[in-house]
Amino acid sequence: MTGVPASAAGGTSSANGAPASAGSGTASGGAPSGAMSGNVSGTVSPGEAPVGTGSAGTAPAGGVSPGDLETGLPDGQRPARGAKVVAAAVNQASVWNIANFLTMLRLLLVPGFVALMLADGGYDPAMRSFAWAAFAIAMITDLFDGHLARTYDLVTDFGKIADPIADKAIMGAALICLSSLGDLPWWVTVVILGRELGITLLRFLVIRYGVIPASRGGKLKTLTQGVAVGMYVLALTGWLATLRFWVMAAAVVLTVLTGLDYVRQAIVLRRQGIAERMAASEETEA
Repeated sequence: MTGVPASAAGGTSSANGAPASAGSGTASGGAPSGAMSGNVSGTVSPGEAPVGTGSAGTAPAGGVSPGDLETGLPDGQRPARGAKVVAAAVNQASVWNIANFLTMLRLLLVPGFVALMLADGGYDPAMRSFAWAAFAIAMITDLFDGHLARTYDLVTDFGKIADPIADKAIMGAALICLSSLGDLPWWVTVVILGRELGITLLRFLVIRYGVIPASRGGKLKTLTQGVAVGMYVLALTGWLATLRFWVMAAAVVLTVLTGLDYVRQAIVLRRQGIAERMAASEETEA
C-alpha cells in the first residue's frame, strides 16, 4: 500500500491532536505516515480498517495494536480470566462430554443388569424389577446421546465406536439372560443378535461406497425390541404375559424385514459406487 505524506493530506494529523512532522514523515505515536495514508486525513482508503483513536504510547489512529490481534479487544482491554480456555473448549469437542457420558453409563449398566437378572436364580420379582429399571435407563439414554452429540457438535471418535457397542451389549445381555433362564426361545435371540451383528458388518463392507442411513423402519424396530425385551425382563403373568409374546413377535418380524431392506440398500449402494468409479475412470482415460 503506497503512502501519501501527511503534509499532502492537509498538513496536520488528527492522531491525539499532534501535528505531523513533514521532515520525519511520521505521525504522533511513532507510525510512519506512509502506513497511515488513508487515516491521517480522517478518511479510510480501500482495504484499510476504519479510523480508530489511539492514546499516548499506544497504536496510532487507524492502527491495530498487537493486543488487538491477540485478544480481539481494543488495546488496554484484556479478556476475562479463563476466556481463552472456555473458547478452546467450545471450539473443540472433548471426549468428556454429556453424550459420551451417557454412552459410558450404558456400558457400566450392562454388568449390573446381568447380576440383577441372575440373582437368586433369576426368578426373584424384586431383582427382576431392578434389572428392568437398569434396562430402561440404558434404552432411554440410547435415545438421547446421539441426538445430543449431533445437536451440540459433540461427535467424537470415541462416541462413534462406543455407542453401537453399548447398544448391542445391553440388548445382547438381556436376550442371552432371558434365553438362558428359559423365558425366551433361543432362536429369537439368534435371529435378533444375528441380524444386528450382520447389518453392522454389512455397513463396514460398503462404507467405501457410502453410508447406509438409519430408516424409520429401523428406528421402529429398535423401539419395539426395547419394549418387548423390557416386558420379558419383568415377571409378568396373565394377559400381560400374552401381550408381551405378541410384542416380541412384532419385534422379530420388524427385525427380519428391516434387515432385508438394509441388504437391498447395501446392494444398490455398491452397484452405484462401482458404476460411478467406472464412469470416472473412463473420463480420465478419455
